[in-house]
Amino acid sequence: MLRRILPVCLRPPPGFTRAFATVPVDLPEHPPAVNASTDKQRYDWQDPLLLQAQLTEEEGMIQDMARAYCQQSLQPRILHANRHEEFDRKIMTEMGELGLLGPTIRGYGCSGVGYVAYGLIAREVEAVDSAYRSAMSVQSSLVMHPIYTFGTKEQKEKYLPGLAKGALVGCFGLTEPNHGSDPGGMETRARKQPDGGYVLSGSKNWITNSPIADVFVVWAKDDEGVIRGFVLERGMKGLTAPKIEGKFSLRASTTGMIVMDDVEVPASNLLPLARGLGGPFSCLNSARYGISWGSMGAAAFCMSTALAYVLERSQFGAPLASNQLIQRKLADMDTDIALALQGSLRVGRLLDEGRAVPEMVSLVKRNNCGKALDIARSARDMLGGNGISDEYHVIRHMMNLEAVNTYEGTHDVHALILGRAITGIPAFVPLNSYPKAQKRES
Repeated sequence: MLRRILPVCLRPPPGFTRAFATVPVDLPEHPPAVNASTDKQRYDWQDPLLLQAQLTEEEGMIQDMARAYCQQSLQPRILHANRHEEFDRKIMTEMGELGLLGPTIRGYGCSGVGYVAYGLIAREVEAVDSAYRSAMSVQSSLVMHPIYTFGTKEQKEKYLPGLAKGALVGCFGLTEPNHGSDPGGMETRARKQPDGGYVLSGSKNWITNSPIADVFVVWAKDDEGVIRGFVLERGMKGLTAPKIEGKFSLRASTTGMIVMDDVEVPASNLLPLARGLGGPFSCLNSARYGISWGSMGAAAFCMSTALAYVLERSQFGAPLASNQLIQRKLADMDTDIALALQGSLRVGRLLDEGRAVPEMVSLVKRNNCGKALDIARSARDMLGGNGISDEYHVIRHMMNLEAVNTYEGTHDVHALILGRAITGIPAFVPLNSYPKAQKRES
């Protein structure tokens, strides 16, 4: 699907450039390159390590198509959506028409592209807003991925085409009011019934898309204490999804709870191949990888906006950009973005080759989200008082990235994942509970 529509979607909006700047200003010509072999070689601050040259032709086309859509269709909506905490469901069908939902899945109306292409899409979407990328990530990695990976043929045929089109919206229920970073302690229960079905009871919290979802991928412990996955549908008796109001982050996405009051679920809605934490963690790793790219889209937007601002803004008779402290901040931003993207690109290639391990994803998720938040904070500071105005968008990105740095595994939890891989010792629990932790993990 995606390959067929690419030629139609490649025309960028008028005046659009690779920069994500929102303040129109003429940037200076690049300085001549040092020891350049030709006059054309120069440092490109928007692509310092020539990421574009490392993409395939198809990946570049997908990136350009996603960028054109995001700048033409998403950017004009975001201020209103963020101010009013509204999510336009039409966005899901628009993304579906372009093949942006579940893009790594083959068949069932999905695009079947690689993980690098998925990351490039996430970067373009989050350059507009993390909330829009969150909605896309949940649909693709947390709903379509488990159905495709752990579901039956009948489940795939029933749900995936509608999810790929955006006609159906999905959500992922793992986090609970009392269990965030420790999903193994979940309290939601699935009691098996004589007819082979299950009755689910419990609640999930901070669930993206739940108030508008048609399909709910929910995780619960069965009678033996084993974590199993289930596909629930809106309208099932006892299933509700109240909206969470008053967020200061990700305001343009719909977030809520999932409340299950003795919801009867047929045996045919059990994901048969998902047993234990490996099921939900597989989904989270896919989403975390996309987040590593997406966060850099937000970071690049913030840097571009800050650069345009300091070139135009004068204080004490000189452009802010002539200040050494400002140039130091810009150099740090450019360095962090360039290196972070190279890490995500490498992990994407390893995922496509089947050689990636979860710790690699933790490394880039943790690094990139942390760096993106630092960049957004620095950019907000560079804009002075204007930095808190949503007209400049930076404060919105900064507030979004506070959540992005937390969800899908907090910054500290990913440090513990890496620490366990380095030392062989799990540090998620006090040391005196170490034998218990080993037993539980097994």
